[in-house]
Amino acid sequence: MEEKASAGKSMYGGSLLVPSVQELVKKPITTIPPRYIQPHHQDGNQEHEMIINSDHHAHQIPSIDMQKLLSQESTSSESELARLHFACKEWGFFQLVNHGVSSSLVGKIKTEIQDFFNLPTEEKKKFWQQPGDVEGFGQAFVISEDQKLDWADMFFLNTLPVQLRRPHLFPKLPSPFRETFETYSLELKNLAMTILSHMEKALQTEAKEVTNLFEDGLQAVRMNYYPPCPQPETVIGLTPHSDPIGLTVLLQINEMDGLQVKKDGIWFPVKPLPDAFIVNIGDILELLLFIFSGQVCACMHGRL
Repeated sequence: MEEKASAGKSMYGGSLLVPSVQELVKKPITTIPPRYIQPHHQDGNQEHEMIINSDHHAHQIPSIDMQKLLSQESTSSESELARLHFACKEWGFFQLVNHGVSSSLVGKIKTEIQDFFNLPTEEKKKFWQQPGDVEGFGQAFVISEDQKLDWADMFFLNTLPVQLRRPHLFPKLPSPFRETFETYSLELKNLAMTILSHMEKALQTEAKEVTNLFEDGLQAVRMNYYPPCPQPETVIGLTPHSDPIGLTVLLQINEMDGLQVKKDGIWFPVKPLPDAFIVNIGDILELLLFIFSGQVCACMHGRL
């Protein structure tokens, strides 16, 4: 678990302030500023640095049906639990359908996040990162003026527990976004705990051995906006990474595909299913599940 931040000090460290990419492209541009131009990402073995065509459905990340996991019919629930075990062990990613979060709430949060990013610049400045912090609008972990930048804007903040919320951020969000966000964060906490409890079952750990560690844990939200780019082959939306946390529950706001998952040295594009969440296991949870069960869950790298 992560140590709580003291007042006014970020537990994540700081990040240098950078220009907004969304603002950059408001005026037509034909060339990309050099700081955003990324070298090709290679692992030293070029023949493995490839992308499987998205038409290869056999290589899509697994999907898990929450209603089947919760089913009173043992055959259905046991079969889906086995699928969850496979997804965790072989991929570390899965799409979650029939998850129980209402479609109306999901629709509202999608619309209101888009509206939030489309606020006038002067309004958004109220939520910009402050020196020594990464919460707010900006980019994460920029530590050098020479560092390459992602072709994206980020809004990041702590949501739970409530005492970790920055007074100038969450409480100041415009209404009704603030109220919708409050409801959504609580729904996602409940969903995450349900997912964790079924991972315990799939890996046959002791009851609540893992979930107890996350019951009062930290929840943070990162929203990423990827503006259109006139030279898309030269930039990257989000630098390849694995999440150094417990569990990530990702909601794609629109129909533009971009997420890729790296497995066995190959990047696989992810085609989001309608009304699904994309769930991935972070480094901390992978380690905990190995400690408690002796079984390895794959923790894949992702990028956009």
